[in-house]
Amino acid sequence: MTLADCDRVAEIRIRGWQRAYRGLMPQPYLDALSVAEDAERRRALFGRADGGVVNLVAVGAPRGPSRHRGNAGAVIGWAALGPYRDGEIRTGDAELYAIYVDAGHLGTGVGRALLQESVRLAGARGQSRLYLWVLKENAPARRFYERAGFRADGAEEPFEVDGAVVPEVRYVRRLTG
Repeated sequence: MTLADCDRVAEIRIRGWQRAYRGLMPQPYLDALSVAEDAERRRALFGRADGGVVNLVAVGAPRGPSRHRGNAGAVIGWAALGPYRDGEIRTGDAELYAIYVDAGHLGTGVGRALLQESVRLAGARGQSRLYLWVLKENAPARRFYERAGFRADGAEEPFEVDGAVVPEVRYVRRLTG
C-alpha cells in the first residue's frame, strides 16, 4: 500500500462496514461513517508506520458497478496485519486487523488472496499464530475464515458501538513459518 492508496482503502473499508454490518450494528452509526474522515485517519496511521503493521492492497481491473471500472491497477481490496494486541501488550503473535474487498469483487478470490498473503507474511516473520476478531453474528465472515483454516478459540469480547454491545469472537490459525 502507498500513501496514495489511502482514499480508495478508506472507501472500501467504510462501504464494507456499511454492507457487512447492516443489521449487526446500529444503523445511524453505520450511516454516519465518513470515507473522508477514515481516509484522513489512514494517512495519519500510514505516516506513523514503524514497520510493525503491514497494509496490503489487491489491485486489478475492476468490473461490475465500481466507478473505478477500466482503471488497470485500481485498488480492489485491502488487508492490515501486525503484532497481536492483548490490551496494551504486544505479543510475539500476529493479528489480522482488517480485510475488506470492493463490493464488485466479492466472491472472486480477492479476499482469499489477501488472507493467504497475510498468513504467508506472518509466517515469514516467524510468528507462530495469526489471530483475528470477528463479529459473533457475522456468519459469512466466520465461514470465510473457517474455510481458510482459522478456528474460534473460545475468547469473546464485547465491542461497544453507539451504546450497543456487539460481541466479537477471536479466531486463530497456527502458522508453520
